[in-house]
Amino acid sequence: MNRIILVVFFCISTLSLMSQNISDALNYTNNNIDGSARFSAMGGAFGALGGEISSISLNPAGSAIFNNSYFSLSFASDKKTNDVNLLNAYNTQDKSNLTMNQIGGVFVFNNIGAAKKWKKIVVGLSYDQTNNNFNEFFVKDFTNSNSIDSFFLANAQGLRLDQISAFENESITDAYVDIGNTFGYPHQQAFFGYESFIIEPDSFEDDNTSYTSNVAPGTFNQTYYSISRGYNGKFTANIGAQYSEKLYLGVNLNGHFVDYDNYNILEESNTNGQSGSLHITDINFENRLSGFGGGFSFQLGTIAKLNDWLRLGVTYDSPVWYSIKEETRQYLATRFVDQLDEETTIVLDPNAINVFEEYTIQTPSKITGSLAVIINKLGLISFDYSRKDYSKMEFKTSEGFEVSWIDDLNWEIYNNLTVANSYKIGAEIRSNSLSYRAGYRIDESPYRNTDYYSDRKGFSLGIGYKFKSNSIDLSFEKYNKQYKHQLYDAGLTNQASIDNNNTIIKLSISSIM
Repeated sequence: MNRIILVVFFCISTLSLMSQNISDALNYTNNNIDGSARFSAMGGAFGALGGEISSISLNPAGSAIFNNSYFSLSFASDKKTNDVNLLNAYNTQDKSNLTMNQIGGVFVFNNIGAAKKWKKIVVGLSYDQTNNNFNEFFVKDFTNSNSIDSFFLANAQGLRLDQISAFENESITDAYVDIGNTFGYPHQQAFFGYESFIIEPDSFEDDNTSYTSNVAPGTFNQTYYSISRGYNGKFTANIGAQYSEKLYLGVNLNGHFVDYDNYNILEESNTNGQSGSLHITDINFENRLSGFGGGFSFQLGTIAKLNDWLRLGVTYDSPVWYSIKEETRQYLATRFVDQLDEETTIVLDPNAINVFEEYTIQTPSKITGSLAVIINKLGLISFDYSRKDYSKMEFKTSEGFEVSWIDDLNWEIYNNLTVANSYKIGAEIRSNSLSYRAGYRIDESPYRNTDYYSDRKGFSLGIGYKFKSNSIDLSFEKYNKQYKHQLYDAGLTNQASIDNNNTIIKLSISSIM
């Protein structure tokens, strides 16, 4: 068997993933429509307007506003700037990437006849990016009184030595795989700590369950990197209809996908001297988490044209039912000096992929109310309000049976998350073939403690040019949020404070067909 990629299936009852926390769950389930340039320039406030491809993903009745078949394609340049503070060490990191974030079209079928109440039927197909997971930050050369040894100790204490150590003549890969397959993720971390000489048992008997560290206490010089990749997206099949002159109805069936990859590295060194029989001088610990899966949801929407200048919209978004699979890879290297002053480097690279049991996430439903004022042919003003109760997000196993980590995480969600409101306002001024746009939005934090994750706020600007049956639109968006990033789930639990600024430039090309 090729050991470069070796798949390990874990028993769900012993599973304890470093990814299974609230912040990663929110990352998986983020469903924020990225949208076209016109949509984005107006802050995404399109719930009562319609007549724009990305508005269909917000309110499915928006397709029924179209009078002609229509196609749109958008590209986005997304730049994330992270100002990071960790233990009084500061760093700024930029990450940019270019994506095709939106594509879609609608086909209008008019029901000709003055006596007919149903004026038209519209069918739409579209793709919208719902989250750009590309992100990077690092903090170099910060000092810490806490070593990564605390992570391995926290996982090892209480575990039998014969359950976290390799058999005689057993390879690191075989031992890592077998321990994970039999006992689970915490035992693998303890195995790493023991086989790298970071931790040492009080006795070398098989039934030993107590451990100490070979890393001497003192001050540690550390560097931490976090690199993320991937996208979340939504494919939408839409049907809309116009009834009489004032009522528009629509329904969406949505297929969602998640593609998330996170790679973090901790480099640590010290000159603290000897602890026990060794002086461990350097540790390099690398983890890679990949999450991927898909989901399903539906939306129901309506737009009422009260008169020539006022429209109201209401949308119901069902929960999204996701199925998620996760994989991890790990690497650990230590350098130490023994009592004979001989330097040794231990490298633990199992070249194995841990494939964890599939689980499901049910996101909360959402309700949106919208209002739009149309000012003749001069322009418009639009406002959207959304409400979503994140405390109702729920994890389940794919088979539906109960396990401890599911109960613990759902309890943590219930106690730490809350209702989050979203407010969007947008305006457009038209002058012959040109349109000028602006928007502002606030997405409230889903956390009860907003010190951990702040509201997301930002503004947008844009311009559009229409010629014959085609148009070109350009938008600029600027958003800010602050949040905490915890290094590890046990032991080394320091939190980095991150001030994130997101700058997005979009270009859309659309055409009446």
